[in-house]
Amino acid sequence: MDYDVIVIGGGPAGVVSAVTAKKYYPDKSVLLIKSVAKGVIPCGIPYMFNTLDKPEDNAMGDKSLESNGIALKIGEVTDVLRPEKKVLVSSGPDSQAESFGYKKLILALGSVPRIFPIPGIEKKGIYAIRKELDYLLSLYKDVQEASDIVIVGGGFIGVEFADELSSMSGKKVTIVEALPEILANSFDKEFSLLAKEMLSKKGVSLITDKKVTSFNGGERVESLTLSDGSTLPCQLVILGMGASPNVSLAKKAGLNLGKSGAILVDEYLRTDSDKDIFAVGDCAEKKDFFTRERISVMLASTATAEARIAGANLFQIKAVRENKGTIACYSTKIGNLVLGSAGLTETEAEAEGFEISVGTADCVDRHPGSMPGASKLRVKLVFSRQSGILLGGQVAGGESAGEILNMLSLAIQKSSSLTELETLQVATHPKLTAAPTIYPVIMAAQQALGSCQIGGES
Repeated sequence: MDYDVIVIGGGPAGVVSAVTAKKYYPDKSVLLIKSVAKGVIPCGIPYMFNTLDKPEDNAMGDKSLESNGIALKIGEVTDVLRPEKKVLVSSGPDSQAESFGYKKLILALGSVPRIFPIPGIEKKGIYAIRKELDYLLSLYKDVQEASDIVIVGGGFIGVEFADELSSMSGKKVTIVEALPEILANSFDKEFSLLAKEMLSKKGVSLITDKKVTSFNGGERVESLTLSDGSTLPCQLVILGMGASPNVSLAKKAGLNLGKSGAILVDEYLRTDSDKDIFAVGDCAEKKDFFTRERISVMLASTATAEARIAGANLFQIKAVRENKGTIACYSTKIGNLVLGSAGLTETEAEAEGFEISVGTADCVDRHPGSMPGASKLRVKLVFSRQSGILLGGQVAGGESAGEILNMLSLAIQKSSSLTELETLQVATHPKLTAAPTIYPVIMAAQQALGSCQIGGES
C-alpha cells in the first residue's frame, strides 16, 4: 500500500511529526510505523517506580494518531528501498515482509542505550533503560524485590532514578560515576554539588571518579568491582551510561552520518543524502548554537521541535527557519530541588575559547521570603565579554526555576544582550515570583555588567 508520508518511530518525535504533517497537509495520507506496540513516555520512565500509582500510567497511547486520521502499523522496518521509495516491514520472525510506498519519509528512530563491554554485563538483574513498557515492567518487579541497587552513571537518568528509588522504603541506592562530579556534562561544579547534597540528604551513596570493571555472581548479578579494587553488593543494577543514535536502518539505506554518528540533515531536517527523507530527534545530528560543532543532543523537547519543522515542510517550505543551531536545554528535579541549564556553561564556554563575563544572583522566589511555599533560588548567567550576548544560564531552586530556565533559553535563542536582561520587564507577585527589586535574572545580569566590555568600554 502507498502513502504520501510514512513516519518510522513511535516516540514523541515520530508522533509529533505525523500529527504535524497531517495538520499542514490534511489531504495527504500518513502512516506511522513503530516496532514496539506498548511504548512509554521517555521522560516519565524514572517515575514509574514510586511516583505514579502504577507503571502503566506512563504508557504512551495512540489517541493522537487515531484522532488525526493517521494510520498505524506495528512492525520492524527492515529496509528502506530508496530508488523504489518503499519500506519493508516485518511483523514477526515467521511473517512475510510487507511493502509500503512513500513520497516523503521521516526517520524518528530515536536512540539506543550505550552498553560498554564490561565483564559480566550480560547477567540477570542488570538493566539498560529501554522505552518498552513490557521490559520496564520486568524492571519494576525486580526493583520491588531488591534491597541493594547500584546505578551506573551520574547523568540525568542515573540521578533521577536514584531520587525516585531512594524514596522507597528498604532500598539502599548507590550511584557510581566515572567523572569527578555527577551531572558534570550539563552543569558547572557548584550546581552539581547542589544535586550531590540533595541526593546525600535522601540517603543515596555517591561514588565518583571510579569505573565499574566487572559484574560478579552466578547467573544473576550479586556484586560489582570498581577500578580501585573495591566491591559493592547488589541485587539490581541500572545502567545509565548514555545513549547512541539509532542509525542502523539509515546506514543500511546508505544515508550519510555525521561526526557524532547521527544522520546528517539540513536546517529543515532533510537528509543530505536524499531530500525526500527527513530525520528528526535523537537519530538526527545537530549543530551547537554557538560553536557550530556537530553534536548529538538527545532531548524530547529538541526532538519535538524538530518534528514540527519537518512535518510542516515536507512538501513545501511553509515554516521558514533560520538555523542558528541547537540549544542544549536541560532540567531535572531531585527531591524538592529543581536544576536547569541552557546553552553553554562557564566550563564549556572557557573550553571553547570564549572570553566571558559571569553574573550570579541568590534570592527567594516569593516576597516576602516568609511567604508560604518560598524557596531559595540561584541564577548564573554567562555572557560574551565583548558583545554582552547571553551564552548560557543555569538555575537552581524550587519549581519556579523551571520556567526561569525556559525564559533563559528563549533569551539565548533571540541573542539577547546583557543590557536587555538588565532592563527586563517582568510581572511579579508575592505568591508567584521573587521581588521586583531583586529579580534574579536582572540581578545576575547587573553583576556581570561590571566585567563586560560592551561597545569597547570596560
